[in-house]
Amino acid sequence: MILRPESPADRAAIFALTQLAFQGHPHSDGSEPRIIDALRDAKALTISIVADLEGQIVGHAAFSPVEWNDQSGWFGLGPVSVHPDLQGRGIGQKLIESGLEQLRVIGAKGCVVLGDPAYYGRFGFKSDARFTYQNVPAGYFAVLLWNDPAPIAGTVRYHPAFG
Repeated sequence: MILRPESPADRAAIFALTQLAFQGHPHSDGSEPRIIDALRDAKALTISIVADLEGQIVGHAAFSPVEWNDQSGWFGLGPVSVHPDLQGRGIGQKLIESGLEQLRVIGAKGCVVLGDPAYYGRFGFKSDARFTYQNVPAGYFAVLLWNDPAPIAGTVRYHPAFG
């Protein structure tokens, strides 16, 4: 398996994979594939990494800018998709680690994620009451800070594609 940036030829495979990965997930409304397409179309898909296994796209991770209190240099992780037959084998972990390293290289101040705190905590994401996202239970919105001092507290705004 290799990790690489998405190419234009990957668009349909990423859509299908994301649709399959989130199908029936209790916290999904099925919008994830359309979010990725909308981010791409708006040129707001800063990092888009695929896991390619013998020519098949089996994983994908998206990173896009987020804002709060007019702060720039912050990114959101997600959606992240792994083929259901291959989940639990470290593909998602490798995609996320690769994307986070790319964010560090470009000088990102940090990254936020909305998801399972037990899973994302292994990458250094932590819930922080200073940073919020609308109507999300405590712990499920987490922040990974790289550069101190931390930004001013506030409510995060994702790209309108997430709307």
